[in-house]
Amino acid sequence: MSAGVDLLWTPSAERIKQARITAFTEKLREKYSQLFPDYWSLWRWSIANKEVFWRELWDFCGIKGHPGKRVLVDGHLMPGAQWFPDAQLNFAENLLKKRGAEDALVFWNEQGDRRRLSFDQLHDSVARVQSALREHGVVAGDRVASILPNIPEAAIAMLGTTSLGAVWSSSSPDFGVQGVLDRFTQIAPKVLFAVNGYFYNGKVVDTRAKVIEIASRLPSVEAVVWVEYLSSPSRSAGEDWGAGGVSRDEHGREPSAGQRTHSPPARELGERGPAHVAWEAFIATPSAELTFERFPFNHPLVIVYSSGTTGPPKCMIHGVGGTLLQHVKEHVLHSDVRDGDRVFYFSTTGWVMWNWLISGLAAGATCLLYDGSPFADGGRILWDYAETERCTLFGTSAKYIDALKKANVVPRSTHQLPALRSLLSTGSPLLPESFDYVYQCIKPDLHLASISGGTDIMACFALGNPILPVYRGELQCLGLGMATDVFDDNGQSLRGEMGELVCTQTFPSLPLYFMNDDDGSRYRASYFERFPGLWCHGDWCQITENEGMVVVGRSDATLNPGGVRIGTAEIYRQVETLDEVIESIVIGQNFQGDARIVLFVKLADGITLDDALTAKIKQRIRANTTPRHVPAKVLQVPDIPRTKSNKIVELAVRDVVHGRNVKTGDALANPEALEFFRNRVELAT
Repeated sequence: MSAGVDLLWTPSAERIKQARITAFTEKLREKYSQLFPDYWSLWRWSIANKEVFWRELWDFCGIKGHPGKRVLVDGHLMPGAQWFPDAQLNFAENLLKKRGAEDALVFWNEQGDRRRLSFDQLHDSVARVQSALREHGVVAGDRVASILPNIPEAAIAMLGTTSLGAVWSSSSPDFGVQGVLDRFTQIAPKVLFAVNGYFYNGKVVDTRAKVIEIASRLPSVEAVVWVEYLSSPSRSAGEDWGAGGVSRDEHGREPSAGQRTHSPPARELGERGPAHVAWEAFIATPSAELTFERFPFNHPLVIVYSSGTTGPPKCMIHGVGGTLLQHVKEHVLHSDVRDGDRVFYFSTTGWVMWNWLISGLAAGATCLLYDGSPFADGGRILWDYAETERCTLFGTSAKYIDALKKANVVPRSTHQLPALRSLLSTGSPLLPESFDYVYQCIKPDLHLASISGGTDIMACFALGNPILPVYRGELQCLGLGMATDVFDDNGQSLRGEMGELVCTQTFPSLPLYFMNDDDGSRYRASYFERFPGLWCHGDWCQITENEGMVVVGRSDATLNPGGVRIGTAEIYRQVETLDEVIESIVIGQNFQGDARIVLFVKLADGITLDDALTAKIKQRIRANTTPRHVPAKVLQVPDIPRTKSNKIVELAVRDVVHGRNVKTGDALANPEALEFFRNRVELAT
C-alpha cells in the first residue's frame, strides 16, 4: 500500500508528546543511551533485548509484586523458556491497586439497566467474594467457572477467584448445554457462577433449566452461585451499588425478596448434588480484609478454549504474569490508556477480549460493560453509551463496523464524542472501506487500530500505535517484544507477500500447557510442528511497505465468523445426530470481508434437502451450541471427499470453493467428490 493515497490519520505533535509510549521511550533513551529515531528502532531493540524490555515494562507500568533477579532462563527454547522464574505477584492485586470514589465499573444493557461501582466498592465486593469462596473451600489452583453475561458480577467473581490464586474460566450464557460441558467437564470446576437468564435483541432467555442440567453433569461442582439478572429492577444512571456489590437504589435500599424471581432454592453443602445459593446470600457475610497471596509468574490464572476442530475444545492455561504484562503493554503503550480513562469493548465473557477489557483496571481506567445487542435502539445504544459515559477507547468487531456502514448509521451526525481518542477493531480483518467509514462517519480525528492476536496467546501480534499514522486497511505495527514475521512454505521471511504469521522468539504469554495433555504432544502439534522452535499462528497475512500488516484470514480449517473461533467438530456433533444426515463437512467461506459458515450434507437415500430440513439442521445446531455456530448456507452433496485413512478433508473442500488449486496427490480415496463443491452458484450470494 502506498504511503500517500492511503494515509488516513496522522497524530498531532501534541498527541505524540503526551503518549505513554513516548514517555517509555524517553526513559529507555536516558537509561541506556540508546537512540530511537522511530518506532521500528524501538521494536527491533525490544526483540534484540527482550529481557531488558520486559523488565523495564514491569517497572514502567507499576506492576505490584517482586520481579526477582532473573528475567529469562533458556530463552532460546520455544516452548520451554522460563520467564521471571523468581517473580511473585497476584493478578487481582494489580487490577485493584487503585482506590477511591471514581468509577471502576459502569454497566449498561439493552433493557435500560444502568449501574456503576466505584473502586472502593469494587474492592469491597471482591473481598466479600474472596471470603465466600474461602468458606466454600476454594484454594489456590482450584478451578472456578462462570456462565454469566458481561455484567459487573462476572468481573467481581473473576477478581475474587484470582485473588485466591484459583483459576478462572468463563462461558457466555448463549452456549448450549453440550457446548458448555465440552469445556467445563475437562476443567472440573469446584464452584460455578451462573445467571438465571439474559436479554438479547429484545428477547428474554431463561437459562435456569440449562444451568441446572449442566451443574448436575459436572460432578466436581460443589456450589452454584446464582445471579438473579432477569429479575433485577431497572436502574437509572444515578443509581449505584452499595458495599458488597448488592444492587441498591438512590436511597440505599436493596430490592425486596418480592422483587425477585428466585432460582432453585438454596441447599446446604453436603446434601446430594451441588448447593445452590443466591449471589446476595453468597456475599452477605461481612467480609474480612481483602488479602493477596503472591504466586509465581507462571501460576495458572485463566483457562480459555480452542475452537474444537478435531474434537472437544483444547483447554489452554495462561499464567498470571504473562497475561498481566501483555495486557498492560497493550493498554498503556499501544492503546495509550491512562489513569482515569474510560474503556469500552463490546464482548461477551466467552471471548478473550472480555479478559482484555477487565485488565484495563490495572492502568487505572474505568471499564465500561455492556450486555445485549449492539444494534438496540435502532443502532444508537453503544454510541449513546460512549457519549454519556465519556468513553475514551471504543472497542468492537470489524463486523459491527461493517454493519453500521451498510445501515447508513452516522454517529458523527447524531452524537458528540469529544472524549473518544481511540477506536479498536478485531475479530476479523477490517476492510479498507470500513477504515473510510470510521473517519467519514464516526470521527475524523481518531486513532483507529485494527488489532490481531488470539486466544492462544491472550495478546496481539499486530496492533495499534498512538504515535504512528493510520494507513487504509492496515494494522499499524507489530507489537513490542513480539518477534512477529511472515514466512513462506520454506520458512523464509516475506515482505509484501502473503504468508504464514509466525513468531520467531519466545514471549511471556505463551500458553503454560493444555489440560489433559500430560506429555505436551497436543500443545507442540498445535503451534510448533510446521516450523519447529517457532510459533506458527495459522493466520494468512503480509507485512506492508509501511511496516504495518494486512491479515486476510485464517490459514487453517478453523471457522472464524465475525472473529469467533468455532471448531468444525462442534457442528458435526450436532448435525450427524439427525437421522436424515449421513455425513457432513463444514468450511468457512470468505464472503464480503468476513468468513461465513457453509455446511455441506450427504443425506440418506431418498431424502432431499428442503426448507424444513434446513431449518431442522440449523435449529439442532443452535439449540446445542450458540447462534454463532449456525451456518449461513446448508447445501446438499452426493458424496464427501476423504483420505485413504477415511478422514474428511476440510481444507481441500475450502480451497475448491475458493477456486484455489488443490494439491491432494494420492491422499484422497475419492478425489472425484471434490467436483461436487466446485462453482456452486448458491455460494455467490
